[in-house]
Amino acid sequence: MNQRHPLVKLSLTILYILFVVSCQKYQLSAMIGFAVYPLFMFSLADLSLKDALHRMRLILLLVLAVGIFNPLFDRQILLTMGGIPVTGGVISMLTLMLKGLYTVLAAYVLMATTKMEEICAALRMLHVPKILVTVVLLIDRYFYMLAEEAERIMTAYRLRAPSQKGIHYKAWGPLVGQWLIRSMDRAQLVYESMTLRGFHGEFPEVSGRNVMAGEIAFLIGWCLFFFANRCLGLPDLIGHVLMG
Repeated sequence: MNQRHPLVKLSLTILYILFVVSCQKYQLSAMIGFAVYPLFMFSLADLSLKDALHRMRLILLLVLAVGIFNPLFDRQILLTMGGIPVTGGVISMLTLMLKGLYTVLAAYVLMATTKMEEICAALRMLHVPKILVTVVLLIDRYFYMLAEEAERIMTAYRLRAPSQKGIHYKAWGPLVGQWLIRSMDRAQLVYESMTLRGFHGEFPEVSGRNVMAGEIAFLIGWCLFFFANRCLGLPDLIGHVLMG
């Protein structure tokens, strides 16, 4: 999975997210079928699903909260399971939750198997404006610098106040200001270093790679699966085949 062309992985992730979010609010059957893609990709890339859920637990809590109040507004009974009526609000809530879960997992697989430089190169191959790609690349690098500067400031503060627990509220303002100023200075140095090395928004090392025929077949195969599941619903299709 790591060796596949970044353009194929990025295109596949975008198409998967588009198919997932295009499902209607009552298409729970199709949403269950879309679980095949993230599960397959996690297995193919040898990634831990448990570790991914743990790392993204805060994001997933926000994502799963979307639509949590749907059962209060949509009380129309759509089906009955074991004598228990199921309303449209419950189905739409589950559909929205699965949409958020799948899109986050798909993005996680892309980030875990593809370097940011490769993703930016794939964006340029899709003719995304150079300035936007450069901003995405620099934001990714500046996040690390922000974390490093925050750790340095925290270490310096703890050394100067070893007996104090946490940071005193009177020091919050000056420390945040110093954090931003130091981070901006380092960010400017990073950008100047990149330009001195010849960076101008292009990634010839990655862009020069050719997409193999097997990778194109891989992309087309998944697109056909997405389309079939979006229109028919994999669980319903399997049920009709078994019953027929």
